[in-house]
Amino acid sequence: MSVFTLGRRLPCGVEVQRGGGVHVRVWAPACRRVEVVDPGPDSSRWTLDRDAEGYHAGFIKALAAGARYWFALDGDRLRPDPCSRFQPEGPHGPSEVVDPDAFAWTDSTWTGVSPRGQVLYEMHVGTFTPDGTWRAAREQLPALADLGLTIIEMMPVAECPGRFGWGYDGVDLYAPMHQYGGPDDLRGFVDAAHALGLGVILDVVYNHLGPDGNYLAEFSPDYFTDKYRNDWGRAINFEGPQAARELFVANAGYWIDEFHFDGLRLDATQDIKDASPEHVIRAIATRARQAAGDRTIYIVGENEPQDSVLLKPQADGGHGLDALWNDDFHHCALVAMTGRREAYYQGYKGSVQELISCSKYGFLYQGQYYAWQKQRRGTPTLDLAASSFVTYLENHDQVANSAFGTRLHHLVSPGRCRALTALLLLGPATPMLFQGQEFHASSPFRYFADHKEELHQPIRAGRRAFLAQFESLKDPEVVRRLPAPDDPVNFERSKLDPAERASHTEAMALHRDLIALRRTDPVISGGVGRIDGAVLAPGALVLRLFGGARGDRLLIINLGCDLDLTPAPEPLLAPGADDNWQVLWSSESVRYGGQGTAPVNPDREWHLQGEAAVLLASTRPSHS
Repeated sequence: MSVFTLGRRLPCGVEVQRGGGVHVRVWAPACRRVEVVDPGPDSSRWTLDRDAEGYHAGFIKALAAGARYWFALDGDRLRPDPCSRFQPEGPHGPSEVVDPDAFAWTDSTWTGVSPRGQVLYEMHVGTFTPDGTWRAAREQLPALADLGLTIIEMMPVAECPGRFGWGYDGVDLYAPMHQYGGPDDLRGFVDAAHALGLGVILDVVYNHLGPDGNYLAEFSPDYFTDKYRNDWGRAINFEGPQAARELFVANAGYWIDEFHFDGLRLDATQDIKDASPEHVIRAIATRARQAAGDRTIYIVGENEPQDSVLLKPQADGGHGLDALWNDDFHHCALVAMTGRREAYYQGYKGSVQELISCSKYGFLYQGQYYAWQKQRRGTPTLDLAASSFVTYLENHDQVANSAFGTRLHHLVSPGRCRALTALLLLGPATPMLFQGQEFHASSPFRYFADHKEELHQPIRAGRRAFLAQFESLKDPEVVRRLPAPDDPVNFERSKLDPAERASHTEAMALHRDLIALRRTDPVISGGVGRIDGAVLAPGALVLRLFGGARGDRLLIINLGCDLDLTPAPEPLLAPGADDNWQVLWSSESVRYGGQGTAPVNPDREWHLQGEAAVLLASTRPSHS
């Protein structure tokens, strides 16, 4: 039977037909018989036809959008649809028929997003607002657009068990999380974002499925393999039957097609293991772009080993992603701000040279020995554009990879926080903020996961074991006070208070002004032709952005004490023969909570304020 029988959009699932009724198709080679069961009082059943490849399919006139249904496997097990478009009662309940064409989109003129010139914003829908729904989040979109953000990176929304979670334990990959609302609520969020000029990409998890509610093996054990180790459970079998692989590849196109997402963020790609002639990541990227049609989409990957093959064009043998998260930038910046070098931070000194190298070359580790892992790490990326790297000072993992999910601005001095925020938002890479960072949220962001009772203790133990890599977190007092992932209070405390956007005016002004500079300054916004940097002192650096006829920019950051550069034999500080330097922006503006900006005069000794950043522009003096 053709995948496209009766105008199907997806290889499997229940799809509404224009003439009435639904077409059903499920791959279940492990089952002799599959029936569709109405969970209503009359418990109607319809037996599907099985073909030689293990597909069960049929047309059911009696079902329509809004109807709920089960699959009965060999007459004795009721299971949700592996391609369910909605699980209104969670992953253990019946599936619901959804008509994706019933939503009235208004974004017909939206052309998508490009890989360059973006400012990302990572969002967890459940804690972004007190209500934790797409409708509530939609009301906050104007504030994000006003800030100057360009793309929302939404943490995973595939259906998970429990009342709350990060989303990385999804088990129904096609069903938007019912705790956040219905599928059309998610469509409404994306549609409203597009109306405001905001793109939305979705974090998807194709490296594992969660431990509760995963019924795929009952349809076919070939969905999983023991050939590879996986950090979170059994590895997905991308080298097995095409139908098993297709469940995930088609999912990538599904979010782009039926929800108008502007791209994807691929979680932990190092655990997407595949020795097929075409790696599944490449297939996923291809399918997503095909689904976008004329729209331009943006595909980001997370890859701890820092493998540049993901970023190379498919024509050159790569996987064709647009960008990778850059943990190196985060790690060296955090060490620079806090002085802490525990666990995986041991591979970083927090030196200003590291910050310069990240700005110029992206990853710090491009094949050198990495002592924490006792092996070489990374591959060369010297030929890649700066926009290929997503940099951040906070993300969901790194804020929560601490005892109490404490935000960065609560850990470091205000001056250092402002200075490194300037490097993040004015630097050449693609910057990303984590929700609440823009207004210095008072709430923490903690690890929370609600599962069935028998998983609570293993998850708590696993959390303690993970944090034990940080020597300070072995402190018995810390261990006693660690928040339990399954505690609802822990989840509630992680929710943002949107009113803080109005009350935390200094932090909002800082981020708004820096993003505006990034967007409007002719040198920074135009794409840096060349960038160079130098160490001015153990805690001070200069980056020079060469803009040709547009002039040059100097970003000077001093994380130490006040500094008088005497002498100052650094060529990058020299203006052109007929130029001067003029202050464009300073982190010490009282507008941001600073203490005022000292004058900069290149005709005298350079005075750099401590724990501060300043942006200078080359200017040609006027002659009367």
